[in-house]
Amino acid sequence: MLRAAWPEARAYFEAALARGETPEALEGLGAAAWWLSDVSTVFATRERAYRLYRENKEARGAARVAAALAIDYCTFQGKAAIASGWIRRAERLLGDEACRELGWLLIVKTHMALMIDHDPATAQGFAIGAGSLGRTLDDVDLEMLALAYEGLALVSLGQVDKGMRCLDEATTAAVVGEMSDIDATCTACCCLIYACEKARDLERAAEWCAQLKERSLRSSYRLMFALCRAHYAGVLIWRGDWAEAEAELIDVIGELERTHRAQAAEALVLLAELRLRQGRLDEASALLERAQSPPYQMFVGTRCLLSRTAIALDLGNPVAGLDHVQRFLRAVPAGNLLERAAGLELLVRAHAMLGDCREAEAALRELQGVVSNVSTGAMKAAVRFAEGRVAAMSDPLVAKAHFEDAAELFAYSGAPFESAEARVELGRLLSALGRRATAVDEILTAARTFGAIGAAAEARKAQSLARELRSSGGKRAHPLHGLTKRELEVLALIAEGLTNREVATRLCRSEHTVHRHVANILGKLGLSSRAAAASFAAKYGPL
Repeated sequence: MLRAAWPEARAYFEAALARGETPEALEGLGAAAWWLSDVSTVFATRERAYRLYRENKEARGAARVAAALAIDYCTFQGKAAIASGWIRRAERLLGDEACRELGWLLIVKTHMALMIDHDPATAQGFAIGAGSLGRTLDDVDLEMLALAYEGLALVSLGQVDKGMRCLDEATTAAVVGEMSDIDATCTACCCLIYACEKARDLERAAEWCAQLKERSLRSSYRLMFALCRAHYAGVLIWRGDWAEAEAELIDVIGELERTHRAQAAEALVLLAELRLRQGRLDEASALLERAQSPPYQMFVGTRCLLSRTAIALDLGNPVAGLDHVQRFLRAVPAGNLLERAAGLELLVRAHAMLGDCREAEAALRELQGVVSNVSTGAMKAAVRFAEGRVAAMSDPLVAKAHFEDAAELFAYSGAPFESAEARVELGRLLSALGRRATAVDEILTAARTFGAIGAAAEARKAQSLARELRSSGGKRAHPLHGLTKRELEVLALIAEGLTNREVATRLCRSEHTVHRHVANILGKLGLSSRAAAASFAAKYGPL
């Protein structure tokens, strides 16, 4: 088994069982079957091994198999309650005995706390305990895997620099062959790539991914680094390498759905996020529907809400987007800072689209606090972008500086799609400030970037916006001609300085309805804020 020669190992264990059934041979056959993706044999042999260990009064052996079954019920079937039952059995069997089995049980509990409960603080505590036990027992695999999980928990808690140092050390031990347990080696590497994706540390991910991919290709078993590849694809999406990302995700989904079906969940959501960026919204929605069904939803239920928020906002429906992102934020623990950061970015965008300056500012303050210790370029750029959205509602010149910074920071960190998005918003703002030629240049630059990475729908929208701005210097219909009578009424009241609530009272309509009218006005006029709309109305007067 140390050579990862799984068919050969399976044959030896089957031969041993033919001579007489033992829990050790059954446990070994279960491990070989796991790597050979023979799911039915995994469950049959491990559950039989557990019963024989119990009959033989071998508590440590039974606990070891129980811990393995807990992970099996999660990864193969997505059954958290059954997995919890196996964890409780292992705990009761081991008691307080400081042994290798207790260390690996703590690793299982760490994994469940991070991936199922989204509770990095609890996960960190379990990981520290496992690492301490690994050092006491001189078990490098246990120590380094615990260090990797501790690093991932720290990153999730917003302590990115400290967490990445843990992950760099653990991954080095894995890559140079210091770790001998194959599963521990794979998982430690996957923790690093996942952390890079969460923190948007594209530079660190680029350094490690080449080495990890080479090791994966040299491996003698198909599933090694499968989840690493899914998270690596997430990094590729950020970097604009969409063709490679798509190929990785489709391959990983196919492989995992034939074997570790539940673990295909994250790859499904990542593919949905790629389809969203490609403008293929129907396909993105279909993938999210699939990911929110059993057995996948246990792993990605909350993350699907983020993607649904983005779809709603792209379709110009900020009310629905606000509903989705608020549900997401309610579901994510307050301590899981980086997961909350992604939701807060969308919350700022939704409130800005609705013209809710006060709410947008509150969301921005929380976002700034959440990522205050994150120094990656892409995360800094995301905060600048959010600051630009909020500033555009009251101070266009400040917003201009923020959008410029965001575009440059995104580009420098290797996130071309986000850089182009920031340039489009910059172009809209410049147009509202009367700097039409510069606005067209920014938007066309964005269109070229979108086109280069395969964002055809976004490229077409940017080109269309640039054409509209270019033609605005000649004879054309009144700038407000596309608004409905009700939208013109709302715009006039915005120009008077009324809030959405005051507009709703004046027009005898609900505030929700006014929110929708404001979003429609901004979309039709190509503006990014209420302040820009008020300025636009003052400039062009009544229709």
